[in-house]
Amino acid sequence: MNNKENKSTKNWKRKRKRSLIKSLIVAAVLILAAVGILAGINIARENRRKAAEKAARREAIEAEEARLAARRALIAEADRLALSYDYDGAIELLMQEENYENDSELAHAISGYVVSRSQLVAKDVTKVPHIFFHSLIVDKDRAFDTAKWGSSTVAGNNAWMTTVDEFDRIISQMYENGWVLVRMRDLVNETVDNDGNLVFSKNTNLLLPEDKKPYVLSVDDWSYYHSYDGQGYAEKAVLDSEGNVKCRYVDDKGVVRIGDYDVVPRLNTFLNEHPDAAYKGARGMIAMTGYNGVFGYRTDAAYRTLENLDPDQREWLDAHPDFDWDAEVEEARKIADAVKASGWEFACHTWGHLSVTNASVETLMTDHEKWKNTVANITGPTDTIIFAHGNDIGSFRDYTEENEKYAYYKNEGYRFYANVDASTPYWLQIRKNYLRQGRIDCDGLQMWRALSGQAKTNVFEGLFDVKSVFDETRPTPVTASGKA
Repeated sequence: MNNKENKSTKNWKRKRKRSLIKSLIVAAVLILAAVGILAGINIARENRRKAAEKAARREAIEAEEARLAARRALIAEADRLALSYDYDGAIELLMQEENYENDSELAHAISGYVVSRSQLVAKDVTKVPHIFFHSLIVDKDRAFDTAKWGSSTVAGNNAWMTTVDEFDRIISQMYENGWVLVRMRDLVNETVDNDGNLVFSKNTNLLLPEDKKPYVLSVDDWSYYHSYDGQGYAEKAVLDSEGNVKCRYVDDKGVVRIGDYDVVPRLNTFLNEHPDAAYKGARGMIAMTGYNGVFGYRTDAAYRTLENLDPDQREWLDAHPDFDWDAEVEEARKIADAVKASGWEFACHTWGHLSVTNASVETLMTDHEKWKNTVANITGPTDTIIFAHGNDIGSFRDYTEENEKYAYYKNEGYRFYANVDASTPYWLQIRKNYLRQGRIDCDGLQMWRALSGQAKTNVFEGLFDVKSVFDETRPTPVTASGKA
């Protein structure tokens, strides 16, 4: 082989070797890349697995925390029911929890409720007092300003109203004295006979602790009549940011304030703080008129039709040129719904605040049609009528079908009736077709009579101490004059 051929062979071998090395390098790179990719895939897979496990653990923890929170809320709600003497409701609520019988905490709570329930005693519902209030005086200086309002208006404020301070002392003392708020309908059992008629009988199973005593509460005229304007009362009911019922009050400097400036929101706040002061979440009864609207909203038909306006209504409309009757009614319905949701009930007080004793049946029928069209359309229907002026449609003797006024109201669906009787601590009739109860007015006049010895019977004795409740800034003597 010549040198030329030998050199060519050597070049070929070198090229082949270099090519082989390159191939090996490429293969190695590919293998390393594949290994890297596989490692990356495995790492990613492992990371995903760990992330999934972490998410699962987090979800499990969150689910367990949510379960425990719901369980705590369940127990808290059961305890709240028990505080208001609804032990059956508390037990039923806890039994909704899965495997409650194997849960030592729930089983212990249920056992405690059963023991507490066994210690309750039945109360005599025929000896239950019924107290009531009108709107509360927030600013006494304005309410009792004779120079500005005249003696007749101030006398009415003084006689028929209660101050905020007096109300707070009354409710607090009654709570301390063991009084528990119940509903009028808690006093009866309601059944239906074979003919489909509703039948009442005395509730012999109103159970409370031995040292507790039931009472009923109502509020008259929660309408903020034009005649109240500027005299130190709230001016309308409103809802706060959480949907709770409050009152709008304008102070003597013109500053608008929202708060507990009347009976309904004030009692709600007290009972929310003291659930043991009310039987199974009971609240009071609100007796509504309609001639100036409801809750401070001008919802009567006269504000829409502009017919038969009285001077106060005309003056108010002139001062509110942007008044929208439909919007006013809608807002009033929101108030009514919130009031009912908080446990209160509504009653008829007649549309025109009539004296039912002196009115004819025809007058009462006309009045009640107005009430249904301008009050019940907002509050909803009711089976309770609380007579204005403390009047009644009969004597202390039983209502009968021969009593045309009773026959009319019965036909309209009324089964609960109330008058005013401050001569006795309690008065109650439970008959097959109705319940009738006497009410005690917790106002300036009645407290003054008890305080001064004018009352034959101090009907407040045992409820609260009149001397410590009565507002000493009131003008005295308090006389029965002015308009309630």
